[in-house]
Amino acid sequence: MGEVYRAEDLKLGQVVAIKFLPESLSQDPAALARFHAEVRTARQVSHPNVCRVFDIGDAEGTLFLSMEYVDGEDLASVVRRIGRLSPDKAIEVARQLCAGLAAAHERAVIHRDLKPANVMLDGAGKIRITDFGLAGIAASIQGAEIRAGTPAYMAPEQLAGKEVTVKSDLYSLGLVLYEILTGKRAFEAATLPELMRLREESAPTSPSTLVRDLDPLLERVILRCLEKDPALRPASALQVAAALPGGDPLAAALAAGETPSPQMVAAAGENAGITPRAGLATLAAVLLGTLLFLYIGVKENGLEQLRPDKPPEVLAHEAQKIISKLGYAARAEDRAGGFIYDYDLLSYVAKNAKSQQDWSQILSQRPQLLDYWYRQSPAGMIPQGWWNLLTPGLVMMDDPPPISSGMITLRMDAEGRLLRLEAIPQEVETGSPAAPPVDWSVLFAAADVDPAQLHPATPTWISLAGADTRAAWDGTWPGSGRPMHIEAAALRGKPVFFALIGPWTKPERVSANEESAADKARTIFGLTVAMVIVVVGIWFAMRNLRHGRGDRKGAWRLACVVFVLQIATFLCRAHFVADLNVLLLAVMAVSTGLFVAGGMWLLYIALEPYVRRNWPQTIISWTRVTAGRLRDPLVGRDLLTGVVLGLTWILALEVLFYLRMRNGAAPQLPIVDYLLGTREAAAVWLSTAVSSVPVLFFFALVLLRVLVRNRWVAAALFVVIFSAPKILGSDHIVVETIVWVTIYAIAAFAVVRFGLIVLGTATFMANTLLNVPYTLDFSNWYAAHCLLIVVTFVAVAVWGLYNALAGQKLWKDELFD
Repeated sequence: MGEVYRAEDLKLGQVVAIKFLPESLSQDPAALARFHAEVRTARQVSHPNVCRVFDIGDAEGTLFLSMEYVDGEDLASVVRRIGRLSPDKAIEVARQLCAGLAAAHERAVIHRDLKPANVMLDGAGKIRITDFGLAGIAASIQGAEIRAGTPAYMAPEQLAGKEVTVKSDLYSLGLVLYEILTGKRAFEAATLPELMRLREESAPTSPSTLVRDLDPLLERVILRCLEKDPALRPASALQVAAALPGGDPLAAALAAGETPSPQMVAAAGENAGITPRAGLATLAAVLLGTLLFLYIGVKENGLEQLRPDKPPEVLAHEAQKIISKLGYAARAEDRAGGFIYDYDLLSYVAKNAKSQQDWSQILSQRPQLLDYWYRQSPAGMIPQGWWNLLTPGLVMMDDPPPISSGMITLRMDAEGRLLRLEAIPQEVETGSPAAPPVDWSVLFAAADVDPAQLHPATPTWISLAGADTRAAWDGTWPGSGRPMHIEAAALRGKPVFFALIGPWTKPERVSANEESAADKARTIFGLTVAMVIVVVGIWFAMRNLRHGRGDRKGAWRLACVVFVLQIATFLCRAHFVADLNVLLLAVMAVSTGLFVAGGMWLLYIALEPYVRRNWPQTIISWTRVTAGRLRDPLVGRDLLTGVVLGLTWILALEVLFYLRMRNGAAPQLPIVDYLLGTREAAAVWLSTAVSSVPVLFFFALVLLRVLVRNRWVAAALFVVIFSAPKILGSDHIVVETIVWVTIYAIAAFAVVRFGLIVLGTATFMANTLLNVPYTLDFSNWYAAHCLLIVVTFVAVAVWGLYNALAGQKLWKDELFD
């Protein structure tokens, strides 16, 4: 390509290097074009380990190139002179070569002719990559240009004329490192065909057979660079640098094409958590964000507008008084109660609105959205269904079925006014007394309805209770004027059925209510995604188990924690009575606990080896947790970051709820279980902790990462897949699209940047706090335990900060002197 001379820049008084084209090539248009291309390409790369190119000059028709002068010799000369470099020196040279190559590759520049003769070593031991005469922009190297270079240092795909990429330079890097370390070329051949045959049919001699006591890590890196298949080589020059001895062991394993062990993953990454200044700022953001979402949450909370002032114990007492007035025994062997929302009324109001709704007025009118149900039975009630899908033992308004003799079910509004009564009489009558006249006034008084405002109607509703007298009336709901129909039935003069019915009231003993097309689309989409993830997860788990892969210790610990949480949820939420059938509930609880824990174990075995192989940075802190390092600074940092992310999600969703309310949507209705007491609130908290383990979300993101081989493209697909079900059929599609895309984009970024613990903490926090009934009236019966749940997450942030500081003081002692 030319001859290089040492020269002096007379204007600047600096020593430079001058490169001249041979006279025979100076008149060659192709050579001149290459000469200009070298300057254009080399000028794009600026790095201490790349020889700087200054300018092109012309001296009497001869073109020359001025560049940085390196006072030293090239590596080819060094190897000829001393035989080989020591391993320590070779590692030092390798790091600098990787840094220079990385700078070039960052600008999409591929050297294509990396060899010892094109690497200068100055007197201070500093490396410069020179001679970018064959370098080019990756996208523009095609055709015959692919095979331009020095064959002895070309990658197999370059020799074959197939392609030249960043990984082609990494192959050349491996050849250079092999040569300076051993003093021999990796492949010795007299002709080009022989060289190509050697590359295809044989592997280079292991450097450790030529150099005694060679670090296996260094040998592994070199041989990894010399893989025939470009896909098996390291991903980048920086990854090679990190894999060298003394670098990051995690990156070393990845560069060597190996799956790092869980212990290696736990040992990788940062050991520092957070600086005191950043810690104080983050904690301040947590406290400010908590106060902000509490303020907004109270404004959006429908219960604050309903203002229920009677706790469940008072309402249960009111129910017993009504039962007693009707002639039934107020005390029974077993009792249960709970709150429920009238969602049918909510839909009716929304559909029949002629203008924007005044929900403050609607919520203050009758009928109310919040109801209380009460049941009593002469025998212990053993439920047959499940709470939150997989927790048995919770008595509901229809579970166990209210069909046994002596069972009485009441439904009242939050003020204790009767809405519905159903009393199942004895199956066999012991006598046939004359039926006394029915006194309906007790029922009207309990329902707070004036019978003078009603007119008789034809009975149309039939209860399960046997009756010999039926009656019905029509009227309007007091205070709201909505149509009201009342049904009543009695047996032998004693009321067995009473119900206040609106146009929205749907029969309970019919098939399930029809879903809208949008709801069906969301359901089908969600089930399809879930089934695909589960099926693929099972397949991956079986494959990993066959090959002995997977962090079984971590999977076992996760499964144990999930099982304990499931059992704790059952103990906090189940309805216990002195009945042997409770043992059956316990067996069901253990069974479902094992099922959920086993599912988590299976998905973890399916997911974790691929994460550890392709994306281990996302589970560094998680692996430390499964190893028992709960007070690790990195774990603390991720917990604190997860709380901040959760607050961000909550505030974003509260903005969405606020905008919906501005457009006439109903206020948010929190989970009613929080209204029942501390035990029930703890059950919801524990259940949310299990459901918030983000294995499914994380699995989907990692699966996309494996498929598309780019973490940011995978993150974008993740956002699209999980945002779509939230947006389909929305009435506020623009706003909801912005909010949900933002939320899932933040989630994807959190996984890419921080990892699993941040995502899990944020998910748990958002799923919990978005469903808590907030109130600033501390005399309210549910205020204490609901605010306690908020405090637990602030405590998590404080605990995370304490561990992340790793003993650092938040402020200097001099501040208080």
